[in-house]
Amino acid sequence: MIKFPKDFLWGSAASAPQTEGAAAMGGKSPSTWDKWFELNPELFNQNQGPEITSDVYHQYREDVKRMKEIGMNSYRTSIAWTRLLPDGKTLNEEAVRFYRDYFTAMLEEGVEPIINLFHFDMPWWLMEQGGWEIRASVEHFAYYAKVAFEQFGDLVKRWTTFNEPLVHIECGYLLGCHYPAKNDWRLMVQVGYHTLMAHVRAVEEFRKCQIEHGEIGIILNVSPAYARSQSPEDLLAKEVSDNRSVYSFLDPCVLGTVPEKLVELLKQFDLLPFVEETDEKLIAENTVDFIGLNYYQPTRVKAPDHPQTPPQGFRDLVAGYDWPEKKMNPYRGWEIYPEALYDVALMMKEKYHNIPWYVSENGMGVADEERFLTEEGEIQDDYRIEFMKEHLEQLHKGIEAGSNCFGYHTWTFVDCWSWLNGYRNRYGFYRVDIEDNCKRTMKLSGKWYKQLSEQNGF
Repeated sequence: MIKFPKDFLWGSAASAPQTEGAAAMGGKSPSTWDKWFELNPELFNQNQGPEITSDVYHQYREDVKRMKEIGMNSYRTSIAWTRLLPDGKTLNEEAVRFYRDYFTAMLEEGVEPIINLFHFDMPWWLMEQGGWEIRASVEHFAYYAKVAFEQFGDLVKRWTTFNEPLVHIECGYLLGCHYPAKNDWRLMVQVGYHTLMAHVRAVEEFRKCQIEHGEIGIILNVSPAYARSQSPEDLLAKEVSDNRSVYSFLDPCVLGTVPEKLVELLKQFDLLPFVEETDEKLIAENTVDFIGLNYYQPTRVKAPDHPQTPPQGFRDLVAGYDWPEKKMNPYRGWEIYPEALYDVALMMKEKYHNIPWYVSENGMGVADEERFLTEEGEIQDDYRIEFMKEHLEQLHKGIEAGSNCFGYHTWTFVDCWSWLNGYRNRYGFYRVDIEDNCKRTMKLSGKWYKQLSEQNGF
């Protein structure tokens, strides 16, 4: 039997905008997702927007009991900035009551709340001013973080600032699948830098609050790069990819420094962001207590076939590589490669001083799960159980090698709304019937997860 360390965290992750619903209720103001759906509903799968999602706002008490039912001892979700501070300044007392009751209900059922501050849901009032493009966003976020710590610090001991910051940075300013859907390398770098400084200032505010036994971290998505070959050109592609997509936030958040190679590349391509004089000191002095890492897929890279010489940008140094031996999740278009989780565990041990960390997301999205619905109404998602087993085996191997991992969270607890994809792919331990008042039904994987938690292994 594979056994995990004592007091290991078994749980799931979700976010306010993907689960709460009640998008125009309880004093909440619009986020970029609310407004984008209002402006361009045709971009969203089956015109499914963020107004209802999984209705956690009304069903959270029953959901917390369901968490206990499948053996979860922890749960990460987020606070909606737009709910807590609808105009960025005024505290919404109805939101305070909702979140305090939600977090208290978790604690009463033995579920530790790990609370994240930002999960892609930029307030519309701030987006109208420029969003993360403007330096003022840093102080707006720091104030929001301070208010959250003051209101809920007696209930929540583990906090995180951002979930997957590279996603809102790249998807919003390069790839076109998050608002404002721009394609501008210079803006993207500046948005990334302001996001980093917002994180740093939130950590600084957390230290000032002196929450008893409190810890603060950040949730980062890691897709470690694997080179096509050991040629110098392919290895350079790996180095560039890792500096951009892995080390860019891990280094400053854990080590207190921005990667030298990344700075060198940004300077080479004339992409350095505008900075303030005190930033370097702030970054160095406000590192995190722990890290959450979301792992889904690796990055396969090679040198570009026809690069410009000298290189004019990142595309002249790194290109994607189609590994012929890959195993795919066809519904999400992602490679399934559990072995990378072992490599990530060793990276945290060897490069990042073995800082405490946990797997903050890992999961498998599958479309049309009703195909696997039994007459008894249970979805037989054996594929999800197999996916978890394969990744947990590699994680356990990393822990045995000395990596300081303290937990494993899946994405997600109940099926949730997924940005432009709506409910196309399902990830939860509980099926959500969006046609029947978001009724929950446990899947086979929920039963397996309860056994996993009770045995602290499998």
